Amino acid sequence: MTSRLDGKAVVVTGATSGIGWATALRLHADGANVLVTGRDVGRGAALTRSLGDRVHFVAADVTDPNAAGEVLAACVEAFGAVDGLVNNAALDHTSAVEDASMDDVRTVFEVNTFGVIAMTQAAARAMSRHGGSIVNVTSRLAFAGVPTMAVYAASKGAVHALTLATAVEFAPRGIRVNEVAPGMTKTPLFDAWLAGSPDPARTEREVVSQIPSGRLALPEDVAAAVAYLLSDDARYVTGTTIRVDGGYTAR
Repeated sequence: MTSRLDGKAVVVTGATSGIGWATALRLHADGANVLVTGRDVGRGAALTRSLGDRVHFVAADVTDPNAAGEVLAACVEAFGAVDGLVNNAALDHTSAVEDASMDDVRTVFEVNTFGVIAMTQAAARAMSRHGGSIVNVTSRLAFAGVPTMAVYAASKGAVHALTLATAVEFAPRGIRVNEVAPGMTKTPLFDAWLAGSPDPARTEREVVSQIPSGRLALPEDVAAAVAYLLSDDARYVTGTTIRVDGGYTAR
């Protein structure tokens, strides 16, 4: 019995923690050859050991001007092609919008937006002969206003617009572009944020109370949506958003 991603070579950025880690595990379990990237060499090595075969790690910072080309070239060298790209690497930011320094704004956009554009450009070139699938990990905050999250939301909103435009532009070349928009997800980043609140238990109850499904997303929930969009099951799906948010943005 074959898995639906058998033989596909997929790049996952920001794969050394949280949603990226879960996505790498899911894609590998579905049969993909996975090129994982991240800045933390130790965690990258740990992920590689946990997966065993059909995985290759490249230490990379998506803000490096050379990173996109080097990562995609490494995928071709390791697996012979690039069939999929998951743009997951991201930087969080929380502050009142008037308190955000322009240096902080630029840093957030360098990772969350410009890094995605660079990886998308490199992937499109690598996929130009045989097509492929690009999945951008955005956020519920691209579709809902939340105080103190304006800068982060703007960076993800830009990627939402990029998803729509590139889906149309790349469609004649057989390259699909979609996005997964997670809601609040129980990742190490969320746990650290929660631990820093005055009353973590109360804060978590308040967060969950806003979610119609009554729980936080798990990284595996997001990874499942990514796997679908990369697969041939989604071969006629492009320019769409899967909101993995438990109904948060449907309210």
